[in-house]
Amino acid sequence: MSAADEILDIVDEHDHVVAQAPRGEAYAQGLRHRCVFIQARDAEGRLFVHRRTPTKLVFPSLYDMFVGGVVGAGESYDDAALREAEEELGVTGLPRPEYLFKFLYDDGTGHTWWSAVYEVRCELPVSPQVEEVAWHDFLTDDEVELRLRDWEWVPDGLAAYERLRAYRSMG
Repeated sequence: MSAADEILDIVDEHDHVVAQAPRGEAYAQGLRHRCVFIQARDAEGRLFVHRRTPTKLVFPSLYDMFVGGVVGAGESYDDAALREAEEELGVTGLPRPEYLFKFLYDDGTGHTWWSAVYEVRCELPVSPQVEEVAWHDFLTDDEVELRLRDWEWVPDGLAAYERLRAYRSMG
């Protein structure tokens, strides 16, 4: 099964399931669905950053400071966060990511999804999926901040990053 054929729950503005559709159809028609964003840090506290492959359905070849992806039909956010983190980092036995908050991403051009943000400590050696990750490294927060101006980042990841910074500043 291709990524475009994966069945997703379609949700309303309150994150209630209203239908199901293949991922490709959800993207093509701008149907609201669910995603998870997991900030992964290594034992030194550095942030996992990667560049997406050019074959990705959404935001190909852009940089991201989260691992994650869509929540499958009937899947919980928590289960999707663990699955996506392990898949993208190429590890097994990762601790369950810690849920932080959820927000509705909507760029006004048909990209809209409920976005659950998590964090996880990954002290295992990573081996990211070559289908998903073209380049990766663990960067300090200062290194990420410097590159925010220079690299082209996925817009939903930037939105999640800004909200995460605000969330942490309140705590």
